[in-house]
Amino acid sequence: MEIRNFQEIIEKVKGTTTKKRMVIAAAGEEHTLKAAIHAKKEGTITPILVGNKVEIERILNDLGESIPDEDIYDVIDVKEAAEKSVELVREGKGDFLMKGYLDTSVILKAVVNKEHGLGIGSVMSHFTMFEVPNYHKILVVVDGGMVTYPTLEQKKAIIENTVRVLKSYGYENPKVGVLACVEKLNPKMPETVEADELAKMNVLGDISGCVVAGPISYDCAMNSEVAKTKKYDSPVAGNVDILVAPNIHAGNIMGKMLAITCKAKMAGFIVGAKCPIVLTSRGSSTEEKYLSIVMSAASVE
Repeated sequence: MEIRNFQEIIEKVKGTTTKKRMVIAAAGEEHTLKAAIHAKKEGTITPILVGNKVEIERILNDLGESIPDEDIYDVIDVKEAAEKSVELVREGKGDFLMKGYLDTSVILKAVVNKEHGLGIGSVMSHFTMFEVPNYHKILVVVDGGMVTYPTLEQKKAIIENTVRVLKSYGYENPKVGVLACVEKLNPKMPETVEADELAKMNVLGDISGCVVAGPISYDCAMNSEVAKTKKYDSPVAGNVDILVAPNIHAGNIMGKMLAITCKAKMAGFIVGAKCPIVLTSRGSSTEEKYLSIVMSAASVE
């Protein structure tokens, strides 16, 4: 199975009998609440709101919406709101977490807290999906938002995190391209050396459940005709599901290029913790927040 567009997942999770409970930290923000209400109306989630209750209820009133009083936790301080939200998930009162109107560093500090957080002792990475107008299926780009300069082992963990999510959507054998600017191993380019090592790990079974090609250039990964011209023979070429960037800058720039210049729809969340964490920017559109909520809910077992 491969996902061609976001609508396929939306239809899959819409109106499911077991709605996922999503806890929003510092929920007093209009786009976030609009997105959550949209997902609630479609039967995807039950929102649990943590934050300034007066502000939350004001926004809900302006939207002509309401949430049961027992699902709103009045916590004015954003740091305390983040900690309370994490606590609710840890206690089993929520299935996954979403960042509202607060700095990313604040919610992540609560998430990674060794005593009271949501860590499971593995690498947390950012999972971003794109519906690109001129590509035939959903494209995943990692990691443009969490791990700054991943080591070889961290890249391995990022691939495993990402493959695990796609498997939860029904993918059987995702195709992974480890990016570099060239397709050949060059000892003077560490990115190509690590890409080659990751491909070897896949052949040896140290990375399983997927097909890994690397080093591979962006054009070969995305276009089979280019790959043929360059004599790059791989099932990943022109049919890639996951693009692994060499560092956070490359991943972030690529993602913004796809979203802003190529007009791709996007959704993203943190994986590798006890639950998905929707971590969109405070400036993200309602649509991006909504899609991120749906994709996160779909990945929750």
